Parts: sequence; C-alpha cells; structure tokens
Amino acid sequence: MTRLKLYTAIYGVLFVSATVQVLVEGAGLAYGRALAIILALSFLKAAIVAAYYQHLRWEPRSITYLVGMGLLAALALTVAATYSIT
Repeated sequence: MTRLKLYTAIYGVLFVSATVQVLVEGAGLAYGRALAIILALSFLKAAIVAAYYQHLRWEPRSITYLVGMGLLAALALTVAATYSIT
C-alpha cells in the first residue's frame, strides 16, 4: 500500500510539472528564461522517473552515477540542439 501512495504522489508531481511547462511556454516569457525553466523542470522529471519508476533509488550508487552521466549527456545534447536551431 505504501508503494501505491508513493507512486500516486510521484504521478502528481510529474503532472504538475508538465502543466507548469505548458504554462511557461504560453506565458510569453523571454526565450532564455522560458528555456531555462523548461530545461530545469525536464531534468527534475527525468530524475524522478529514473529514481522511482526505473528503481535507481534502490540500486548501488555506481549504477545510479552511470545513468546520471547519460542523463547529463542527453541534457547537453538537448541544449546544443536548441541553440543550433536559432
């Protein structure tokens, strides 16, 4: 039963985060500020999904660090692709 409560709370956090991302996109903020907010929220969501839904929270730290490096590489590629479009 504890897992159900935990996963429901995580789902709520992910849902609210996605909603905030959509609101930030439509808020008319400056491009750089909106990009920073959306990237930060995306990183947070990816970390939550990796930690709980992919069970990295209960894995040895070496595996968590390995996946974290891959996550940072994906984030760097996303930022590079974003700036190459403009």
